[in-house]
Amino acid sequence: MLNINNNKDLIKFGRIEAMLLDKNVYLIKEQVQFMKLSGRYDIFDPITNLQIGFAKEEPGKLIHFLRFIVSKAMLPNKVNVYDTENDSIAFIIKKPFTFLRSKVTIYDGAENYIGYFKGKILTIGGGFWVFDSTEHEIAEIKGDWKGWNFDFLKQGNSIGTVTKKWAGIGKELFTSADNYVISINEDEYTKDAIILLLAAGLAIDIVYKENK
Repeated sequence: MLNINNNKDLIKFGRIEAMLLDKNVYLIKEQVQFMKLSGRYDIFDPITNLQIGFAKEEPGKLIHFLRFIVSKAMLPNKVNVYDTENDSIAFIIKKPFTFLRSKVTIYDGAENYIGYFKGKILTIGGGFWVFDSTEHEIAEIKGDWKGWNFDFLKQGNSIGTVTKKWAGIGKELFTSADNYVISINEDEYTKDAIILLLAAGLAIDIVYKENK
């Protein structure tokens, strides 16, 4: 295990992308912007306080313009998730034009399709399911929109959470914008599964919150 304490060490060992996708806990901090048409969310390792990536809405100029006159919840969206060494894309979240329920697709940095999210409708708590490219269910997402607490469930067992009340972070980090922690309990996941679960945590805020 490398003992990495700063960005220079990360650049030296070329570990930024691996660090992004080789974690169990992620701190997400939304950047506060005035009159924003697209959001940016910085991704940190909450143990070391090192920024390891960021997610940015980049749906295109036409969609940016349409957001002035059409509800964002109905419009397509594209979220690129970058590593922080050279701004290369680690994975991509894509949402199509929709009225009620959208099939959100996920791609790796080389734009290979790796899975999708299927939203629930007509349920009290809402949520969605996570599937890989072979239609295998990776997780079910259930949660509380008001309290902002969500569980990743696999066969009824919790394999992760999304929360604003993670005990390892000081309260001052949660006083403005959308700051929360994505925690994945299990270690034995493939790279694609880690991408799908991290993307699911981000999608709760960036994609599905639009409809709330």
